Amino acid sequence: MTTTAERRSPEWLDSWDPETNWDSKLAWRTLAITTYSLTLAFISWFLVSAVAPILSDLGFVLSSGQLFILAAMPGLAGGLLRMVWTFLPPILGTRKLVTFTTALLLLPLIGWAMAIQDPTTPYAVLVALAFFTGIGGGAFSGFMPSTSYFFPRSKQGTALGLQAGIGNFGVSIVQLLTPWLVTVAVFGGSMFGVSQFVTLPGHDAPQEVWYQNAGWFWVPFVVIGVGLSWMLLRSVPVKVSKVSDQFDIFRNKHTWIMTVLYVITFGTFSGFAAVFALLIKGHFGPDVFGDAGIAAAKYAFLGALVGSVARIAAGPVADRLGGGRVTVASAAGIAASSIFTATALSPEQASEFPKFLWGMLAIFFFAGVGNASTFKQMPMIFERRQAGGVIGWTSAIAAFGPFVFGVILAAVSPAPFFIVWGVFAALGAVLAWWFYARKGAEKPS
Repeated sequence: MTTTAERRSPEWLDSWDPETNWDSKLAWRTLAITTYSLTLAFISWFLVSAVAPILSDLGFVLSSGQLFILAAMPGLAGGLLRMVWTFLPPILGTRKLVTFTTALLLLPLIGWAMAIQDPTTPYAVLVALAFFTGIGGGAFSGFMPSTSYFFPRSKQGTALGLQAGIGNFGVSIVQLLTPWLVTVAVFGGSMFGVSQFVTLPGHDAPQEVWYQNAGWFWVPFVVIGVGLSWMLLRSVPVKVSKVSDQFDIFRNKHTWIMTVLYVITFGTFSGFAAVFALLIKGHFGPDVFGDAGIAAAKYAFLGALVGSVARIAAGPVADRLGGGRVTVASAAGIAASSIFTATALSPEQASEFPKFLWGMLAIFFFAGVGNASTFKQMPMIFERRQAGGVIGWTSAIAAFGPFVFGVILAAVSPAPFFIVWGVFAALGAVLAWWFYARKGAEKPS
């Protein structure tokens, strides 16, 4: 790693080369703190996916299309902000980048905690708050390279696999805990807002709830993250190459092929995670089948949980078998399970829900596998100078998944979309096989 000792403030290391003189204690401490903050970032990013399905029950007058648009906004912001955050690590340094980004999470968390208590909150304000949650999505492209600076190449796969996989758990955490948090008067009272009354699945009478907890609960954890980051993190002085040098990745066809493949994998994970609860509610919920309807909150977290576990578990498999081969299997699996799930989107009764659920969980599983295998591929396909830029670019584009899925599903029937996405994933499997997995492939990886 090319370093410079020009920055002399206490936060900047005088020199750093993990290949020859590695401080493992500092590296693992950095990984622990940045992963903690990244998990909070994903919790913030997918907060809307956890609260959007119940806004109508709280008195908000919103159409199905408006709800899908709300679920889409975090993806739009996440993709745009990842393009910015990609370039920040060598400019701000790990300490300032993680500290300031974590502090910014307070904006959407507190904003939603306040807005959700007032059903007359203008839709434009809800859209703006949904956009601000995208700060959590942008964090990924800054935190990952910041952490990679502290590890030798032989350990970067393990370190980044842990960070990305555990960070992804933030999606399932917010979707799993929100339905429980809102039933406890942790942040009730005049200071944090009064309770609401809604009819919850399994209850005949309205129940007292505190949906502001969905935002307030995470505020203390964010404050802790800010403190830990500022006090314990250090920054590696990295010499930044010329901007013009960084743009040569776009003249490499493999940049675009890997962008397609990462859209198919992480775009699938993030996109379906954002709308999973709305799909359950719209096709199998009480509004469709009455008392027999399925409560979305009981199942929505499972998709992100399966995808996150698969991402962690698939890393070693990709190391042994090769990232290209695993990506082929991932894309083919997404294709098959998407087309299968499309056949479960016209149910005649709620008892058909298991077919849809298993189809969706298969999609999440294969998406998680591909998230790991594509990250294995990119450092092998590109020279070291380019690999970081390609990872940042592909992760930014794939972060638009929630936006694309939300906007499309707000306008069209889900079944045709699932079929088209399945065909797109099948094309990705062919690309991955031809360029990276077959015998004699151009870039075996």
